[in-house]
Amino acid sequence: MQTIDVRGLSCPQPVFLVLEAIKAGKDSTLEVRVDNIAAVENITRAAASSGWSVSAAESGEETFLTLAKQ
Repeated sequence: MQTIDVRGLSCPQPVFLVLEAIKAGKDSTLEVRVDNIAAVENITRAAASSGWSVSAAESGEETFLTLAKQ
């Protein structure tokens, strides 16, 4: 499972990094570390439109998104 850390980055950069990983197709599961709600929402929307399911878990000020290829 590949981990992508987009903490501290402002949109649209987190979305671009996640979409690059999705297009690379190396992993069927990705973990994304996020620190703002806008990135959570945008990554979730972009992943879902690419056919990936998304689950979220919060830990303090961070959110961990797990993306899985459907």
